[in-house]
Amino acid sequence: MSVATVAIVGRPNVGKSTLFNRIAGERISIVEDVEGVTRDRIYAQAEWLNRSFSIIDTGGIDDVDAPFMEQIKHQAEIAMNEADVIVFVVSGKEGITNADEYVAKMLYKTEKPVILVVNKVDNPEMRNDIYDFYSLGLGELYPVSSVHGIGTGDVLDAIIENLPAEDSQDESDVIRFSLIGRPNVGKSSLINAILGEDRVIASPVAGTTRDAIDTHFVDAEGQEFTMIDTAGMRKSGKVYENTEKYSVMRAMRAIDRSDVVLMVLNAEEGIREYDKRIAGFAHEAGKGIIIVVNKWDTLDKDNHTLKNWEEDIRDQFQYLSYAPIIFVSAMTKQRLHKLPAMIKEISQNQNLRIPSAVLNDVIMDAIAINPTPTDKGKRLKIFYATQVAVKPPTFVIFVNEEELMHFSYLRFLENQIRKAFVFEGTPIHLIARKRK
Repeated sequence: MSVATVAIVGRPNVGKSTLFNRIAGERISIVEDVEGVTRDRIYAQAEWLNRSFSIIDTGGIDDVDAPFMEQIKHQAEIAMNEADVIVFVVSGKEGITNADEYVAKMLYKTEKPVILVVNKVDNPEMRNDIYDFYSLGLGELYPVSSVHGIGTGDVLDAIIENLPAEDSQDESDVIRFSLIGRPNVGKSSLINAILGEDRVIASPVAGTTRDAIDTHFVDAEGQEFTMIDTAGMRKSGKVYENTEKYSVMRAMRAIDRSDVVLMVLNAEEGIREYDKRIAGFAHEAGKGIIIVVNKWDTLDKDNHTLKNWEEDIRDQFQYLSYAPIIFVSAMTKQRLHKLPAMIKEISQNQNLRIPSAVLNDVIMDAIAINPTPTDKGKRLKIFYATQVAVKPPTFVIFVNEEELMHFSYLRFLENQIRKAFVFEGTPIHLIARKRK
């Protein structure tokens, strides 16, 4: 199914993100009474009258010079080009501004359907003050209060009316993956390099990406991916602003939405303690993981550099012994072409199912190599095992007494299962349960 796209544009601080969240039905975009909080394009799925569509929130466009303003304009222009319908948001409290007229001139050139939404019309008396917006020359006005949800139904009706007709196609299975890591490790630059376009604002200023952004693409073999760029995560003690706090929460949600997670390290800075904490979030969530060492081109290397890095990573991330490591450069695109294939393989491993008969043969062979332990004269008995879930692969091992299954023996069984089957890149869960 080809999904239509709606872009929300306008000058800063008119309530675009509030309207976006209202339409999306959840708090995705950061909402704060500070100009310029939304910098990149934010994507979400929405539905109205049984019609699904993608919706894009954009950074506020202004006619003045301000930090990131040129990039914000560029992102908004890309969103307009991607969109089938554009929602232009203005503020009923401030009236028409020079910035509103500047945005309107941009919209004249798009030749796309434009829905003019006058936001912050919080009471009926304010409707008498909105007619000046007709002078923008964009047709019908839709007064709303996105904070209270007043009038948004009329806007959604107008969106559906202007969307192109649906065309049906068989959808391939989509692999979702996200990039996580500390601020300024190069996640946004990696996305731009993989896609070959400026999808996300890339800047040397730490914390530039504040929102999680979904990006869809298809590889040469027709596999569809959804890539989620997350805001750089900081230690909670260093999270001072509300916007940064929301970013950490959103990054955690992005991990939850992902099948595979790319843990990005900065080769220039080395491994930091919080890198291990961040990777732990993905490991505990049972996601497939690839350790990506970015900015590899910036190092002075010898014959031992790569081996030393690998040994250090394995030592520092002992709980990620299953995760493959790749050394890349967003700047030179070194080895980036390998990532889609790695992600696809790990996704397959996450969905691998092992027949119970084959699994139990492996368990019995493992017991023959290393007999089950005893505790206070009582020996652990393993009756049988079965796989109960995928993503991550989860196995229940039925035993006589759960407390006899020591952690070390459970780890031994996990290692034997990994030797027998291809589970590279994914955690696997083993659960001991008393047979009833």
